Amino acid sequence: MNFPANLKYSKEHEWILVEGTKGTIGISDFAQKELGDIVYVEIETIGDTVAKDGVFGTVEAVKTVSDLFMPISGKVLEKNDALNDNPEAVNTDPYGKGWMVKVEITNPAELSGLMDVEAYKKHVGQ
Repeated sequence: MNFPANLKYSKEHEWILVEGTKGTIGISDFAQKELGDIVYVEIETIGDTVAKDGVFGTVEAVKTVSDLFMPISGKVLEKNDALNDNPEAVNTDPYGKGWMVKVEITNPAELSGLMDVEAYKKHVGQ
């Protein structure tokens, strides 16, 4: 399994790449493997400010639907429209082409509550 060291991780298996006051968010390699084949990603929170642990969308796999939880509070600026036609990118490239949203971070102090790569690996038993 792939766990990039430059990301922060939530207990709900979302990751965030922080670049200044902005963040790119998706689900971890572990999460996509647990879900199985992703067939649909729904995000209807563009322009909304979503609180930490709030739901920013859903991901549908062949066998289940799962909520997507915001790892930190932020305003949703953009969603990955490429996932409309290619939701399986979440399975094949969860940290690249499978990203889900870009946000403006509204409470940077919350980043300290996220896990680094070593803590996340321990969290998922790796």
